[in-house]
Amino acid sequence: MYMQNLAKKAREIVKPMALLATPVKDKALRAMADRLEDGQDKILEANKQDSEAVGKSLMETQTTRELIREAVERLRLTPESIKEMAEGLRRVADLPDPVGEVTRMWQRPNGMQVSRVRVPLGVIGIVSELGPKVMTDSMALCLKSGNVCLFRGAPEWIRTHTAIVTMLREAAEGAGVPAGATAFVERPEKEGALELMRLHQLLDAFIPRGGPGLRRTALDQVRVPVLCHDGGIGSVYVDQAADLPLAQNIVVNAKVQQAFESNSVDTLLVQQAIARPLLPALIRRLIEEFKVEILGCPKTLALIGSQAMTGHKTVEPATAEDWSRQFLSKTLAVKMVVDMDEALAHIAHYGPAHTSTIVTRDYANAMRFTREVDAAAVLINASTRLHDGEEFGLGAQIGISTGRVHARGPIGLEELTCQKYVVLGTGQLRHPHPVPVTYEDAIMLKKGMG
Repeated sequence: MYMQNLAKKAREIVKPMALLATPVKDKALRAMADRLEDGQDKILEANKQDSEAVGKSLMETQTTRELIREAVERLRLTPESIKEMAEGLRRVADLPDPVGEVTRMWQRPNGMQVSRVRVPLGVIGIVSELGPKVMTDSMALCLKSGNVCLFRGAPEWIRTHTAIVTMLREAAEGAGVPAGATAFVERPEKEGALELMRLHQLLDAFIPRGGPGLRRTALDQVRVPVLCHDGGIGSVYVDQAADLPLAQNIVVNAKVQQAFESNSVDTLLVQQAIARPLLPALIRRLIEEFKVEILGCPKTLALIGSQAMTGHKTVEPATAEDWSRQFLSKTLAVKMVVDMDEALAHIAHYGPAHTSTIVTRDYANAMRFTREVDAAAVLINASTRLHDGEEFGLGAQIGISTGRVHARGPIGLEELTCQKYVVLGTGQLRHPHPVPVTYEDAIMLKKGMG
């Protein structure tokens, strides 16, 4: 009943949120940012309690000291973290308001004027396994796009999230936002997430922010549109006409600059004509400098040889399953291909892709790659890590969608809206259209008239 009541209250303010004026929304977002910075000490204290609780829980399960330290570090916020969240809120306030935007307008022969206008989706349910910045960004984007946000965060951040939400809610409502526009689910247990997913009649869209398990559960349980389904492979294809130093830098950045993100590269395809001058040095750099685990095809293994690259670390054989894995870790599968045809066939077989990059100086190959690769984003001579709303100049994003329905790529303000038709008439009426006469009918009529 708790979740049902929360969602019903959210539905009650769908209309007031859709009609909320842009100045009110922007004022609220800036007030929310100021409130976070003013409440920094309380947020850090709540975060300290979360970190200590997780550390204590892991100690009871006899987890190694190193893993406990990593888990606690992942949870810990700093004053810089809070400043980053506040700046994210202000950036959303600076973005154009998509609600009410006329995206197209045309006039019919009868003088009727037809237009398409952006409107909010309604109530958006969000389940996140990620940190507080995901929550603040999600609530900010929902508010600016006129949607009601129903957010359930990761259990390990429950005290931190509660402290932040309390501040955001107070600041937003003080600026004129309807109470309940930023609803927070205070049930950290797994059943709370499942219950939210099953509110089919009260949600208009759902966003899972987390790993493959959460995405699979959402797709299985949710009966409304699922946005930000960021599954799929990230691939880099190094063409025969590539600039080799550029290719090496792109691959390194795409793999090690936050390897756990969904837009990090999973599969590296290298045209075999340039494999010898590129791969040995690149693989050595990935292993020695960045501790990346390399899985290679038979040709890659033959080129590199069985000699250890560094210490006891070797290039391991890739299995058939590895080519379809979104690793979300410092693991990279490397395959040598005969030509671009084989590279495109490989990407198509294991697609649709999340993000695909080609590294080449050949214009025709680059254009063919963009036409034929089925991915949420296709890049030329750029890291897959750049597949991001802010990097594309769209402002903040709530996630990335690799699906084909509603939106594909970064999910920002525009993607949190849909469109309705608005028609301006001057008394036009619909009349029956003349019935088309077929060739056979015309012959019969002619015979009858004769």
